[in-house]
Amino acid sequence: MAIVDSAIYRDGRRVASPTTLDETFAQLRAHDGIAWIGLYRPDERELRALALELDLHELVVEDALSGHQRAKLERYDEGTFVVLRPARYLDATEEVEFGEVHVFVGPRSVVTVRHAESPDLSRVRRRLETHPELLALGAMAILYAIVDEVVDAYQPVINGLQVDIDEIENQLFDGNTDISRRIFGLSREVIDFQRAVEPLTPMLERLQAEAASFGIDAELSRSIRDVHDHALRVTERASAFRAILENALIVHSTIVTQQQNELGLQQNEQVKKVSGWAAILFAPTLVGGIYGMNFDHMPELHWGLGYPIALGLMLASSITLYTVFKTKGWL
Repeated sequence: MAIVDSAIYRDGRRVASPTTLDETFAQLRAHDGIAWIGLYRPDERELRALALELDLHELVVEDALSGHQRAKLERYDEGTFVVLRPARYLDATEEVEFGEVHVFVGPRSVVTVRHAESPDLSRVRRRLETHPELLALGAMAILYAIVDEVVDAYQPVINGLQVDIDEIENQLFDGNTDISRRIFGLSREVIDFQRAVEPLTPMLERLQAEAASFGIDAELSRSIRDVHDHALRVTERASAFRAILENALIVHSTIVTQQQNELGLQQNEQVKKVSGWAAILFAPTLVGGIYGMNFDHMPELHWGLGYPIALGLMLASSITLYTVFKTKGWL
């Protein structure tokens, strides 16, 4: 059974706790109140039954069955369909895990469909039941409480991402070449997080701007404004994280390029030194090689000053080349 919890509320208090959809529908017809039906991964038959009884639009049912929707708010006749993307941060893998919850809000009913473990809507239900004055404001008060829970759960995600970004900033100048993978991975998580939270701002703005048509009174509108402010701060932090990571990637690329250039300069200096000493050694080798050819017609072999002059030439060429290379900074 996909039903997690089902209740009928009147004047903000639970008056019935049906266990099946048929019983819920019967209790709803019998009582002057609203029904909150919580479902977890319902099958098509259960959703079709809900759609028939609560007059849900066909497109809403199709969206709920397919899942993998972006956060959005849509109006269908007298009903409101909301998709939320709750999130939680997994510190061990540095990943953001996203859930999905669909909320169908009608004049006298709220149906919540979860496709993941989060958010914990039972906690939302318990909190609302301890504040009957809020629950008495109607179905939109339930929607407000659910959105508030989802937005509040974004704060631990922000905190987890902040810790990882701080670590990346500290590691940027440690010479760790693998940091680029971490930056890329965290950037992907931040982008996905942005996609989850950014649609909330216009959604909440619309609820405030069209409060009368949504059946939202002034008190509930003020509460929604508070959630809107919180969602706006979360969105701004996510945008800031993305900018920081993009800058971190640029800085890391600059550092890597600089290190490669420094390595190239060091290699060039080594090449200069090797080339300089090779030239210094080559000059006397050339003189000695010519002098040692031992051909019959080489006057140098029979000249009394040939040997000391050959040694002097070797020494002079070596000293001259050493002086030239030393002056140019090759040695």
